[in-house]
Amino acid sequence: MTTKITELPKYERPYEKLEIYGEKTLSNSELIAILIESGTKEETSIQLAQKVLALGEESFENELRFLQNVSIEELKKIKGIGRVKAIRLKATFELAKRMANPVTNDIFVYSSEDVAKIFMDELRYEKREIVKLIILNNKNKVLRIQNISLGGTNYAFIEPKEVLAEPIKMGANRIILLHNHPSGNASPSGEDYEVSRRIDLCSKMFGIEFIDHIVIGDGEFKSALIKK
Repeated sequence: MTTKITELPKYERPYEKLEIYGEKTLSNSELIAILIESGTKEETSIQLAQKVLALGEESFENELRFLQNVSIEELKKIKGIGRVKAIRLKATFELAKRMANPVTNDIFVYSSEDVAKIFMDELRYEKREIVKLIILNNKNKVLRIQNISLGGTNYAFIEPKEVLAEPIKMGANRIILLHNHPSGNASPSGEDYEVSRRIDLCSKMFGIEFIDHIVIGDGEFKSALIKK
């Protein structure tokens, strides 16, 4: 017979443990168990949480990274996690992802490293290539961050006209392009360099400075812009 959470000593119960000793003392399964709230007749919330974590056992990612991509349908396949619990977990994982990449109204970037720091946690875990455009004024203040393209696991379609349409409309001075490599390897491909060359050429025609094309990997970044 499964031991109920309420039958455990207080110092072993997730709610009480967090309240008394702090959130850092809880294991990953205990933290997720709090979100799940209740178990079933057969399993405790901690055991259900362990099954959630087990969804990532075959992943090449670290223990928690897969959670941002796990689907509601996958969560619901676990007996004891219904629609409401699955949605609650999915919403929490998304919030955690967004909190890792806070955006303020006044962002200034003075180097490629500044850009990488802002977007590393958001893009390093993505399973598809995402292309973003940072539009700046002449003082390097970020005016807008625009999603340009969502590609597959090893490609993203980038056209200069799509990249430059909004900066031209806004009368922007500078732009920075960036995208991720789901493989984790930030080394630019030949196509990355070619896209940079074309955008650099087109942006000059409109008096827009193309500062850099940054490729985000897993904890690393590299430039796909050939400096002259």
